[in-house]
Amino acid sequence: MPDRSLVIVPTYNEKENIAKLVSAVLSKDPLIDILIVDDGSPDGTGSLVDGIAASEPRVHAMHRPSKLGLGTAYVAGFQWALERDYAFIFEMDADFSHSPEKLPHFLHAIQNADVVIGSRYQNGQVNVVNWPMSRLFLSYSANIYARTLTGVPIFDATGGFKCFRRGVLEAIDLSDVKSNGYAFQIEMTFRAWKKGFRIVEIPIVFVDRTEGSSKMSKRIVREAVWMVWRLRWWSISGRHL
Repeated sequence: MPDRSLVIVPTYNEKENIAKLVSAVLSKDPLIDILIVDDGSPDGTGSLVDGIAASEPRVHAMHRPSKLGLGTAYVAGFQWALERDYAFIFEMDADFSHSPEKLPHFLHAIQNADVVIGSRYQNGQVNVVNWPMSRLFLSYSANIYARTLTGVPIFDATGGFKCFRRGVLEAIDLSDVKSNGYAFQIEMTFRAWKKGFRIVEIPIVFVDRTEGSSKMSKRIVREAVWMVWRLRWWSISGRHL
């Protein structure tokens, strides 16, 4: 059987984007399925996805009762994927900040890697569109901070456009993943790196959302700051990951 892929997309109030995104993702490869993990969106995102899934077997929906966070949404999606026969599992945002056009590039790169990260900051270049300078400075600085403290040789450790081989997710104890906001991206990359998996970055252009609202908050930033120190301690202490 040819290798199948699953794109996992967490959603909360993404009704304006989700139908277009599903269509764009499925058009890139007939072996790609999509799983929408909806956190009880009050705007009806979940019901809209159910309607699409009723006539398209490559679309799947997971409904959660409330807004439980990015990290737990991806962990639930990973577990769902591992219960099925997907060879490659993607993380992807719902708002088109991650272009579906790049999916074939990830699938090409994963042939010689275990994890592929879509990088906004690779090789000294900054490929971000429509962000205010304050947000860009925060993100760029956070990546320098994470790389310096953890030692992970990745330019965009906070990036959320990723592809994993299923073996990577099988090797990580998903029940032990601690972070839930954007720190989740740093933690997953760190865990894969510490287990010796091959991680590569490919360049992407990150375009800020034009529909809906950002999920960034001060709480998410604080979690990322402290998670990096926790990962450093795990590394120093030789904690089993």
